Amino acid sequence: MTTAAVIVAAGRGLRAGGCLPKQWRRLAGRTVVERTLAIFDAHPRVDGIVLVVAEDDLDRARALGLDRRATLVTGGAERSASVLAGLAAVDADRVLIHDAARCGLPPEIIDRVLGALDTAPAAAPALAVTDALWTGADGKVTGLQDRSGLWRAQTPQGFHTAAIRAAHQAHGPGAADDVAVALAAGLDVAIVPGDERNFKITEPGDFARAERELAAMDVRTGNGYDVHRFGDGDHVMLCGVKVPHGRGLQGHSDADVGMHALTDAIYGALAAGDIGRHFPPSDQQWKGADSRVFLAHAAGLARDGGWRLTHADVTLVCERPKVGHHADAMRAALAEVMGIEVERVSVKATTSERLGFTGREEGIAALATATLVRP
Repeated sequence: MTTAAVIVAAGRGLRAGGCLPKQWRRLAGRTVVERTLAIFDAHPRVDGIVLVVAEDDLDRARALGLDRRATLVTGGAERSASVLAGLAAVDADRVLIHDAARCGLPPEIIDRVLGALDTAPAAAPALAVTDALWTGADGKVTGLQDRSGLWRAQTPQGFHTAAIRAAHQAHGPGAADDVAVALAAGLDVAIVPGDERNFKITEPGDFARAERELAAMDVRTGNGYDVHRFGDGDHVMLCGVKVPHGRGLQGHSDADVGMHALTDAIYGALAAGDIGRHFPPSDQQWKGADSRVFLAHAAGLARDGGWRLTHADVTLVCERPKVGHHADAMRAALAEVMGIEVERVSVKATTSERLGFTGREEGIAALATATLVRP
């Protein structure tokens, strides 16, 4: 199924301060709407983006190049009209409707909403209300409000496109959000866990909070590359998996080219050298060693430094053996060694079209990228 995102950025509210609507104000060097759009643009399960802006902001959006990353649509006087305009431009089975002012959206919330849509007609992230609730008037507390069953709504709110489009057409203006429209149409809405980082910039203090959170986060990316030649043997070790083959790979250790590249990617992100620095080939204790030792060491260094390994990607380059059907087992093996979720690990393979040493089947090459985040 295909998925589109509708980002609503047509509001004119100035409560957050400044002379521009909040979505067009800069936050740590980029506008709020650019930051929000980038989250969906980078997500592998989002196939297209519709950005709804006020007519007066079309030139501003084009000047930022947003028309090259999303379909621009002009919104209406109310949010519901803007959403309906965005939905009219969607050509996908499912749609995620998101407020542009929530530029701290963690990508995993998108995954949660889409996962819930596999079994529900609608889904939305929310946080349970945990504070005591009062009623009040004239600056005084007048009573208490039971907080049981109360949730703080967030976006993106996800739907099957045809159903929410029909619901909006039938509802008209005045809805608090798209969940309200769905409920009015009789759609069941699943709740998935939200995140405090996914707050909506509304008041002047929210910009200060967002600046602090952005400044406090350190993100690093490292790259790794490794090559091993073929020699005698009846299998190759690739990303922790024994793959049958008419030849083996030669190396001081078990010659797991994929695991070596990923290990170096993590060391690179840490600016901590490479495998040879930590496990010198001149040291005979590493002769024939299981490469899991190397990867576990790199992942451990990251954890000890307060880093979180958020994503790892390995590409294997060879004509043979064919490794595509081993990819899931490789992902699982790498995830286990690094102590992260398998959903954060990618393994894929390609050929070099019979060119070069890999094309001549003289060996296998691997490239890897690792991303580390530290709050």
